[in-house]
Amino acid sequence: MICNPMDLPYRFQELTVGPFWRAVVREGADPSLIHWRGRYWLFVSMSAGFWHSDDLVDWEFVATPGLSNYDYAPDVRIIDDQMVVCASHPTKTGDFYRTSDPIAGEWEVIPGALKIWDPNLFQDDDGRVYLYWGCSDKTPIQGVELDRASFQPIGDPVQIVHGDNSVHGFERRGPDFDPTKDKRSVFLKPFVSARPFIEGAWMTKHRDRYYLQYSAPGTEMHTYSDGYYTAASPLGPFTYAPNSPFSSRPGGFFPGAGHGSTMQDEHGNWWHVATMRISKHFMFERRIGIFPAGFDDDGVLFTNQEFADYPSRVPDGPADPWSLSAKSMLLNIGTSTTASGCDPEHGPELAVDEDVTTWWVAPDDAPGHWIQSTLPEGSTVESVQVNVAEHGLKPTVRRSRRDTTLTALWQRYINDAEPSTEVLVQLSVDGSDWTTVHDSRATSSSRSHVFVELDEPTQYRFVRVTGFAQPYGGRFAVSGLRVFGRGNGSAPAATTSRARRTGPLNALVEWDAVPGVQGYNLRYGIAADKLYSSWQFDARTSHDLGALNAGVDYWVAVDSYNENGVTRGNPVPVR
Repeated sequence: MICNPMDLPYRFQELTVGPFWRAVVREGADPSLIHWRGRYWLFVSMSAGFWHSDDLVDWEFVATPGLSNYDYAPDVRIIDDQMVVCASHPTKTGDFYRTSDPIAGEWEVIPGALKIWDPNLFQDDDGRVYLYWGCSDKTPIQGVELDRASFQPIGDPVQIVHGDNSVHGFERRGPDFDPTKDKRSVFLKPFVSARPFIEGAWMTKHRDRYYLQYSAPGTEMHTYSDGYYTAASPLGPFTYAPNSPFSSRPGGFFPGAGHGSTMQDEHGNWWHVATMRISKHFMFERRIGIFPAGFDDDGVLFTNQEFADYPSRVPDGPADPWSLSAKSMLLNIGTSTTASGCDPEHGPELAVDEDVTTWWVAPDDAPGHWIQSTLPEGSTVESVQVNVAEHGLKPTVRRSRRDTTLTALWQRYINDAEPSTEVLVQLSVDGSDWTTVHDSRATSSSRSHVFVELDEPTQYRFVRVTGFAQPYGGRFAVSGLRVFGRGNGSAPAATTSRARRTGPLNALVEWDAVPGVQGYNLRYGIAADKLYSSWQFDARTSHDLGALNAGVDYWVAVDSYNENGVTRGNPVPVR
């Protein structure tokens, strides 16, 4: 079982921006995931290495001191049965690193000839190799053929993906794809563009069609999504896919699903792995999510992101990606929550409000502070996710005298030794006798999104998490104490929805309130049987859907849900 964001020990960075601002944050983004020689290989920005796994669930980290470890957007591909890695080099030519044994760590350096940002290599069935790259609000994603041995360009680059937020709704900046809410473009003009960043290229071939995927409008936004273009040849001409974005997760506890990669597992199942955002302490405070994906009979690429930060299972054979939707429901959203104490501005209720950017904070940095949440009576617990927020972390790298001047506009320090994040997770029937289901005090673990699956589903009434050692002298803080399983009741009744176009890129979707819901899940798409995109909400009854493409017809459906299950709504056309 897995639960997004992926339960990895994301790396800490100490950041200095100018003479006044310093912070310590975790970062993991821009994932490249492939399957090769019976294992899965995951490269992530600012990780100083890679993870590998044989099941997509349990991951082992390998440091890579021989690579450009601190460049963004590492790309990994198999070229002629060798692993080739490259990464972003916006101011210098980007080299390539090749190996037949990545775990052994012996990498051959192949000099590059291009300055590349967000690169992606692709080898076609005929052996020819192509490179795609681009990350800008001004210039497009480009592609060029490379010599398969020297990796030098063959011919001139071809411009492929140009952002156009006048016809692609999901490329618009601002909360909920609403550019009028993009305060940065209002207050920082002319320094910050309102145009989208077009970035994160990834090429997939399926049934003789080429699917060039890209992300927009910006990595720090909850609307960060992936769209795609298709072509009959690797360098086009390409045509925009009207169901874009095919990967989009703007709602729920942990939003964002952009700048990713798409691959098949050993059973032939498709997966899309992408960047999810916190972006509270720093715009690049990000994590990784993995989602079932696939192609329908018409060749439409999609990603199943319904309840995408709820637990789901990795199949042990071929599976319908829609059968992998979450089966466990969230039990304790908004329930009674207490703690050993709290910071006056960070009460315990913030740990169960389903918002990763808010959190409970212990009153001081002493070990042993706890937070406790009540579950609905008769709840059967299957798993627990504890999302530890970094609060009040203290930088350890001493500034030099020069660091305090305006000449040091940006500096980054990454520590090789990852400090522990120690938590004790316990469940109880009566609030007195407690069963320990996770204790990281003896493991030196640096995981901040701990996911614990119980051996057997069991009825409990309370969950408690106690914090001990925390990184960088910070106080114990929890942004999401989330318990999953099934309640002891019935799923809510179905709701009835209506939708009408209010502009080329927008539709107003409304639905009837249903008693006993936790919230609603809006599904939308280009046909009644292609409702591939989703947006999870609280108990509101309307939404201005601004992710549409101009000139494309849409259908929507609204599902109601609570701790007992999900009730599907019927599709209706957008009038």
